[in-house]
Amino acid sequence: MFKRLPGDEARNLVSTTPDTAVVFRPAVVTTPAILTIVILVWRVLAGLVRMIWRHPIATLVPVALSTAWYFYGWPATASLSGSIVLALISWAFLDRPSFARLVGYRLLAWWRLVWVYRRHWQPVMIVSGLGRHLRGRDYLPRLGKVTCTSWADLVTVRMLKGQAVKDWSDRLDHLAQGFGATSCRVSLSHAGRLTLTFPRSDPLSSPLPALPIPQEPTVEPVEIGKQEDGRPWRLKVHGTHVLVAGATGAGKGSIIWSAIRALLPAARAGLVELWALDPKLMELSYGRTLFGDRYAATPEECADLLDEAVSVMQKRAARFAGLQRSHTPTIDDPFVLVVVDEVAFLTAYQSDRQLRQRISAALATLTTQGRAVGVGVLAALQDPRKEVMNIRNLFPDKIALRLDESEQVDMVLGDGARDRGALADHISPIPELGAGVGYVRLEASPEPVRVRAAYVSDTDIRAMAAQFGEAA
Repeated sequence: MFKRLPGDEARNLVSTTPDTAVVFRPAVVTTPAILTIVILVWRVLAGLVRMIWRHPIATLVPVALSTAWYFYGWPATASLSGSIVLALISWAFLDRPSFARLVGYRLLAWWRLVWVYRRHWQPVMIVSGLGRHLRGRDYLPRLGKVTCTSWADLVTVRMLKGQAVKDWSDRLDHLAQGFGATSCRVSLSHAGRLTLTFPRSDPLSSPLPALPIPQEPTVEPVEIGKQEDGRPWRLKVHGTHVLVAGATGAGKGSIIWSAIRALLPAARAGLVELWALDPKLMELSYGRTLFGDRYAATPEECADLLDEAVSVMQKRAARFAGLQRSHTPTIDDPFVLVVVDEVAFLTAYQSDRQLRQRISAALATLTTQGRAVGVGVLAALQDPRKEVMNIRNLFPDKIALRLDESEQVDMVLGDGARDRGALADHISPIPELGAGVGYVRLEASPEPVRVRAAYVSDTDIRAMAAQFGEAA
């Protein structure tokens, strides 16, 4: 009736207690000593080869010093070591960037790997639920290479079979606290492999002054700030549409004015036309002379200006049909950038229903057909809800500044953006710390990038208006 079990036979299988557990002790197989020795030697050799492969410099240094000590004695070895240390110190003082790139960050990565990540890897994985403890054995994701930059640690990880990226994105707080970082971001690098980003410092903690006005006119991606990795943040405005969302005081004006500032030489050259819709009468009015007669403030004026932009777009499309599929800015056909400061005031909060529908239809037409013929829209709003801005998905490029709720992050940047580290709801409300800081998600890349826009002050705007007002 019962199948014979290996090892000690289970006894007392029949019980009057329904919840009595059947205790079974499996058979113990005695492993030959020679097999145990072979396995241990293999593991030692494999670990040695892996250590040499992953840390060639750290392995070569003690080997070289030991060899020098054996052949030449300790005085020569001490002199050689002192000379090397002195040369490294001199290099660090004379050319710090190259020293940090070639030596400093490599040493820091090795130290962080040994002292921070490898030392705490097992407890963090088990406690956070990313590892498994089954039948007395730990199954852990494999810790890979650690790379240090000027501001963060990049840790590569091989996931367990059956794990998903969401399993890790749901535990970002656990990972950050476990390894002593302020935050953590996860991105899929290869199939089954992740890259965890642990910031060591915040390069965007200080406000950025207004960037210099370019010397040459251009409509290529314009520099308006700095990325978290220290590279310039260049915003594409020609051939796309950009939506900027952020709470009051989040720094939407910094992005708008930095983009306008970078396009002023092209506007003077006749390659760009700046059209402004300023329903709040507070932001774009400072540089009203930059826009000339293409400035609108009242809802009626905004609707008329949008209809005019649609008319320009349709006339160009009729001329370009069958001749060209993309737009190249010229004096005859300049790039038209329609800047809308508070688009929700025109599309959701407008009391006149007919006027609201007219404005919404014009914006929808521009965002669906405008970029191929050189008409772009740069729109800013505070509330990203669907009922407030029902055409937000028509903007290929999106920027999320400080937001009030975590759900709003995915509303702006798309589903899953917050799980990948776009913590726009955690940006500081203090202007000196958080104004202009945000996350960018481009049409070509789903991964959000943390950035900060340069601050263009009222004095800068007045100087721009005085220098370029007549030409624009």
